[in-house]
Amino acid sequence: MRLVEKIVERKAKIGIIGLGYVGLPLAVEFGKTGFNVSGIEIDKDKVWMVNRGKCYIQDVSEAELKGLVKDNRMKATTRFSILKEMDVVIICVPTPLRKTRDPDISYIITAVEEIAKYLHRGQLIVLESTTYPGTTREVILPRLKRKNLIVGKDFYLAFSPERIDPGNKEYALRNTPKVVSGITRNCTRITSLLYKQIIDNVVVVSTTESAEMVKLLENTFRIVNIGLVNEIALICDRLRLDTWEVIDAAATKPFGFMPFYPGPGLGGHCIPVDPHYLSWKMKALNFYARFIELAGEINSRMPEFLISKIDAALNERKKSIKGSRILILGVAYKSNVSDTRESPALDVIRLLKDREGKVIYNDPYVPRVEGLKSIRLTKSSLRNVDCVVIITAHTDYDYQEIVENAKLIIDSRNATKGIKSKKIIKL
Repeated sequence: MRLVEKIVERKAKIGIIGLGYVGLPLAVEFGKTGFNVSGIEIDKDKVWMVNRGKCYIQDVSEAELKGLVKDNRMKATTRFSILKEMDVVIICVPTPLRKTRDPDISYIITAVEEIAKYLHRGQLIVLESTTYPGTTREVILPRLKRKNLIVGKDFYLAFSPERIDPGNKEYALRNTPKVVSGITRNCTRITSLLYKQIIDNVVVVSTTESAEMVKLLENTFRIVNIGLVNEIALICDRLRLDTWEVIDAAATKPFGFMPFYPGPGLGGHCIPVDPHYLSWKMKALNFYARFIELAGEINSRMPEFLISKIDAALNERKKSIKGSRILILGVAYKSNVSDTRESPALDVIRLLKDREGKVIYNDPYVPRVEGLKSIRLTKSSLRNVDCVVIITAHTDYDYQEIVENAKLIIDSRNATKGIKSKKIIKL
């Protein structure tokens, strides 16, 4: 049976490499649609959990995962040899930055080298991991080329950027448009057909390089605008103006303005990382991406700025960071998720510890981080600290109660908007 027929009849076997925030939701969505899905994951704990129907990703329903495992539509393994049985292989591995801010695509290369061992006729390979333009054609394709297998005829290769937004209740995998492109027209056609089985709107672009660039543009748009508004926050602080008042007033303009909001820094698996892939690529072409670099520099300064606000507020009360008990509220990188990747809260905690502050934290979604354990949030715990620092604005928090019981609040997210108190110091 040809691959097209297998996809349409939901008989194609789907292999997904990497069962993290991107791979597991994708695997479950394919499974729910009727496909048999095998996840390849090097983390043995994740494999153990998936095969027992236990979920470690907040946006995935454990009941749905358990049902798929029970019906033999979903399984996980550490063995790459299972790829020889797969009709479709989707790569969803991490693409972090090295300390030098150079792209680290080693996980992609490792996955592709394993795929190459088991590549066979009629197989579709799709990369979803964020990377720089040219990766699919220049890095992956040469590793998959064999004398007896021709891309677009014997096997198919494409790129489709992930658009996962953890904790988003409005836009999930199915109703978020999916961008795709293949090395050849045939590759694009088959990849588009595959994703149309699980996603409402599939958007085709002309080349894999364009598809790779789409993801980088989306996140560069975010990092640059967040960098701009963070600089506005720094400016408003010098001018002794209320940043939030200025932004809210500007947002009343019904055209030509989109509100972004300042914060203690950038977090997550995309925005702090992805634009630097583009910046790195352009340096190789003797082009300096100034907006990206400047935005990254401004955003990276925000944890230090927050520390300066904490220090000044404590000094006004004849205290110093050294020896003060400081409660951090929320260590996830965004509200209502458990993801701490690149979270500015971790930088803030380290900076406070460096200054010998006695740091504790509460986060209903993150039980442990940085060698600390989340404490219970009570009236007593609020009263027994010198300062409460709101990093992540979880909806679980009762901010009125926090303001009433804390001695001093440093609010980096405007979570206490509408509550009037001299104890609140805003970013």
